[in-house]
Amino acid sequence: MANIKVGLHKINYGMYVVSSVKDGKFNGQIANTVFQLTPKPIQIATSINKSNLTHEYIESSNVFSVSILSTEAPFKFIGLFGFRSGRDVNKFEQVNYFVGSTGAPVVKDYSIAYLEAKVVKSVDTGSHTLFIGEVVDGDSLSDGKPMTYDYYHNVVKGKTPKNAATYQG
Repeated sequence: MANIKVGLHKINYGMYVVSSVKDGKFNGQIANTVFQLTPKPIQIATSINKSNLTHEYIESSNVFSVSILSTEAPFKFIGLFGFRSGRDVNKFEQVNYFVGSTGAPVVKDYSIAYLEAKVVKSVDTGSHTLFIGEVVDGDSLSDGKPMTYDYYHNVVKGKTPKNAATYQG
């Protein structure tokens, strides 16, 4: 099993804030699983833990946004979205954001670009749901380098929360 974990840690991931809206309220979380599926129509997917509030919001509204984080994002900012629940704190009171064309919030702080998607399919993967969305909007927000999961672990010295798809205990 030790070799499997080593192999899994070598998969390249990014660092994103995936957000959604429900009943006029916003929530978002750190995710490392966002990827493009198709070029026409442009579709992306994200994997969200079923126990997370963001999952509930995406499932209800059928929309999500992805804010692509830069290497400038400090641990405190990542911790707000990665280690705090929207059930306990309004994360969007503490950050700069705008409401995108889908109604989902887009985080501007430490983000280099964003995408917005409307869910076209959901796949139950056990502990998580893979939300597949057709991209309806997006843009560059600033220059900078995208933060990878490797950068987060080795430079920022961040940890993996228990609800993350990559958590290994």
